[in-house]
Amino acid sequence: MDTKTTEKTATEKNDEVAESTTAEAAETTPAAGTAPAADAAPHDEADGATDELDDEDDEQDDDEVAVSGQAATGIGAGAAAVVSAALAAVALTGTWTGKIVAERETLIGQIKTSNGGTPAQQISEIYGDAWHSTALVNGVFALLALIIGVLVLTLPRRPAWVRAVAVAGAVLGGLGLLLSVGTYFDLFLSLPTTGS
Repeated sequence: MDTKTTEKTATEKNDEVAESTTAEAAETTPAAGTAPAADAAPHDEADGATDELDDEDDEQDDDEVAVSGQAATGIGAGAAAVVSAALAAVALTGTWTGKIVAERETLIGQIKTSNGGTPAQQISEIYGDAWHSTALVNGVFALLALIIGVLVLTLPRRPAWVRAVAVAGAVLGGLGLLLSVGTYFDLFLSLPTTGS
């Protein structure tokens, strides 16, 4: 009987040891689908570092887009400012188009008055219409120069040289427009009159 009791006691002890080992293993083993606490922290830190790198990359991409956008805006604004100044200079000095239009009006006036006409009619048809046509064409160029110059001045973040050229284009365009309007309506110089 002692042998049975000893065997029974040894078996019970082995079972108890096995149960306690299983219980300890269950306490230290995480549930299915969850990460161990010790492993979670380094993984979270890695995710945080990756997120920070992604944020820095996004910021660099945004900076590059902003710089390229500013460069594109600067180039476009500079080109428009130069175009404004060139149009204003052309409006003040006269254009090839204005010359052609004036010669056409002169020819039309000569045709109209070839069968006879009063001297006042000849002056008006041959010279007056040509002057007015030239003033009209130059006024269109001056108005375009003024509009483009003002539009460039309203753009944000433009370099100083772009502002300077745009101001010059707008001022010269405005001056050319005033001169064209004055010439068209004979405010500065009137057509010559006959003695009659």
